[in-house]
Amino acid sequence: MTKPHISVQDLNVFYGDTQVLKNVNVDFPRKKTTAIIGPSGCGKSTLLRSLNRLLELSDGVRVSCRILVDDVDIMTDSVDVTDIRKRLSLIAQTPNPLPMSIFDNISYGPRVSGMSQRNEHDGIDRTVERCLRAAGLWEEVKDRLKEPASRLSLGQQQRLCLARALAVEPEVILCDEATSALDPISAQHVEKQLQILSADYTVVFVTHTLRQARRIADNVVFLYMGEIVEEGPAESFFSHPKSDVTKAYLDGAFS
Repeated sequence: MTKPHISVQDLNVFYGDTQVLKNVNVDFPRKKTTAIIGPSGCGKSTLLRSLNRLLELSDGVRVSCRILVDDVDIMTDSVDVTDIRKRLSLIAQTPNPLPMSIFDNISYGPRVSGMSQRNEHDGIDRTVERCLRAAGLWEEVKDRLKEPASRLSLGQQQRLCLARALAVEPEVILCDEATSALDPISAQHVEKQLQILSADYTVVFVTHTLRQARRIADNVVFLYMGEIVEEGPAESFFSHPKSDVTKAYLDGAFS
């Protein structure tokens, strides 16, 4: 079998004295789209934010586990956490463009990390265009790159955040309900781009919408009360669930 891109081993997370994730073990395959689903409060976002060590930024959080990315444990003290967060880039639920121009939103990451100097053959202008094209936004903004990003629609802002994430050359795109704040048309745009990008990136996304998971996921991880109930290829997960809890969730018995 092909080695997973990310392997989570014995993940336990506590918020104060409350345990949110319990002995989670799960693999995320390379260049596939994996949906993390489950009812509200089951630990979906907690699992996602554990993958690039963003969870540790929250007060009162304790995390214990091994998380292997290409067989390297990123939970060790010797790991450069900033580098991990570039390699595993997060798209948040609500668009959060930087208070600067469209162009500068994309160029900021490469410049502060020195990538613009390392990749001079590409050039920052080409990087901006390439990332905006990859996010499906170039044709809409190519004549207004110097305008403030705040002038974009909400859906455009979210695709801008996707382009900004791509500019630092990640390996993995993490999406925390990245379309839930968008109108249906804008959500479709983001979904379409994620489907295209999964040919070159490992995509892990949290969603509360089963229809969305059916549309774009290759694999599904079902969380309930902080534990993985079931996981597997999306087609078999939805058509032949093994667990009674999974069947009840898919039938809408709880949400």
